[in-house]
Amino acid sequence: MKHAELKDFWEQRLDADWTESGVGYKQLGLAFNTWIYRIRGEVFRREVGGLGLDLSSARILDIGSGTGFYLRQWQYLGAGSITGADLTSAAVERLRGRFPGKEILRLDIAEPGDAIEPASFDAVSAMDVLFHITDDQRYRSALRSIGRAIKPGGAFVLSENFLHGREQRGEHQVNHTLSWISGALDEAGFDVVRRVPMLVLMNAQVDANPVWRKLWGGFLRAATLTEVTGGAAGALLALAERRLVRVVRESPTTELMICRRR
Repeated sequence: MKHAELKDFWEQRLDADWTESGVGYKQLGLAFNTWIYRIRGEVFRREVGGLGLDLSSARILDIGSGTGFYLRQWQYLGAGSITGADLTSAAVERLRGRFPGKEILRLDIAEPGDAIEPASFDAVSAMDVLFHITDDQRYRSALRSIGRAIKPGGAFVLSENFLHGREQRGEHQVNHTLSWISGALDEAGFDVVRRVPMLVLMNAQVDANPVWRKLWGGFLRAATLTEVTGGAAGALLALAERRLVRVVRESPTTELMICRRR
């Protein structure tokens, strides 16, 4: 899909559904996605809170802010200066209303122009954003832009699928391999600090055995046919997920990675 078409897709999707289901696994409904984001938030706060940053004086940039979920996580952690950014006007206009006083930029991180001052941020987050850049060169350009925005020694927090198996290419999403992403990060001037599961069961099993992936995907869709069953399934699975994201070393789905700018 061409970049302009992909941009229109997200503009229309977020305009129609500016909730966790709009930015998340839409087929599973809002109630289940709300539970997914609770787990995501807990992992994010745990890992970012352990970075040793003086967040009260740090400058933070969140790329692909969507509904502002990760802007809220940075706020919860005590960040004093937070800038949001999104590709779509549908998100940006609403974010400016939801976060008065915060700078919210409308930009394409692969081509930000002069919207971001070089080496001006102590940390940048891009959560479930980069795998929606389906052109590999634009993905690398996005990483280079992020690298330029971060001060030397600053942190880059991202979530991806980091496949150990073969790359998966779709119309709106590309799941790259861990080795490909690691190479692109290295080229952009980043060193990987750590990678941890962000979810284990509560998302598509993109890096699992195809049979298990199909079976579990069918179970999730069946369990979330209604908002009532989706909420119940989310609450039950979250009990296991909170334990799994702490003890499992490799996840078949979304993982969080922390990098340092050289």
